[in-house]
Amino acid sequence: MKIAVVIGHLESVAPPSLQENYDNAGLLTGNANWECTGILCVLDSTEDVIEEAIQKKCNLVVAHHPIIFGGLKKINGKNYVERTVIKAIKNDIAIYAIHTNLDNVIDGVNGRMADKLGLINRIILAPKAGILKKLITFVPIEFTERLKQAIFQAGGGHIGNYSECSFGVEGTGTYKAGEHTKPFAGERDQHHKEPETRIEILFPAHLETTIIRAMKETHPYEEVAYDIITLSNDHPQVGSGLLGELPKPVPEKDFLDKLKKQFGLEIVRHTALRGQPVQKIGLCGGAGSFLISKALTAGVDAFVTADMKYHEFFDADGRLFICDIGHYESEQFTINLLTDILQQKFPTFAVLKSDTKTNPIYYYF
Repeated sequence: MKIAVVIGHLESVAPPSLQENYDNAGLLTGNANWECTGILCVLDSTEDVIEEAIQKKCNLVVAHHPIIFGGLKKINGKNYVERTVIKAIKNDIAIYAIHTNLDNVIDGVNGRMADKLGLINRIILAPKAGILKKLITFVPIEFTERLKQAIFQAGGGHIGNYSECSFGVEGTGTYKAGEHTKPFAGERDQHHKEPETRIEILFPAHLETTIIRAMKETHPYEEVAYDIITLSNDHPQVGSGLLGELPKPVPEKDFLDKLKKQFGLEIVRHTALRGQPVQKIGLCGGAGSFLISKALTAGVDAFVTADMKYHEFFDADGRLFICDIGHYESEQFTINLLTDILQQKFPTFAVLKSDTKTNPIYYYF
């Protein structure tokens, strides 16, 4: 199996187009056309991780965090980033990063955090806009269902938890076939009227090429009339953070104990206890202070994230219980998530979880 096949599956789960503009997800070292000898799933790519991959005969490291964020002007081993890249290249190790695109899908990093807390009724905290499009096309009535099914199979027609969603209305299309045409109906140089269905179907923007190809391959006309419209609608299953609920309210101290137990924490930094029960929870793996205002608007009882700065705790303003559990700690189960995604698709292939602890932060008590 080629590395490209593994990448293709990962990108079907978390398309690169969903990453934030500052991010650098994707294949960072290596060649997608290499035969894959094994996959090592990690949170961070480090020299020790590359050595682990070598020892375990895995030539593909799938990491959450990109080892390269900005451009490298020199690669001479002066820091851990350059040393890791050099070691990977010298040993033909491909590094693939799946970062904020995996953060931004509802069953991604935040979904795995929600699993650990047993949250129900999950929705995206800050849904993304502008990543949905609408296809409008016109097809002879007898081809309507066939064309719709082709578009559905290509990934169109999903609205939340509903699939195969479309709108159709019947009308009359007209055309006059030119000299070098082979019209589906009617004659050349004759004005023709054809009973048609106007079809409207939503689809994620990253599937546009696939959707158009499926439409054209199935449509009976030589020249297909269609419109693609970019929508400003929020995508209900794509965006930053996650909202969910505990099955029943718990006291704040019990919630802190649950966090420590489920995430294996030595410490939780938090705002003052408000003496109120906790049930509606906001989550953001990694640095999530940018979502505090969204959490306040959503009326959450507690917001679990990491990397909070001193002054950002004031933003809770007595209306929100903020819990900072640490960056690594909030995202540690992403390794299991990646392993599960790949093992479900490639059950007979070597997909391994890294044994290397990459958390650079230690606590002294």
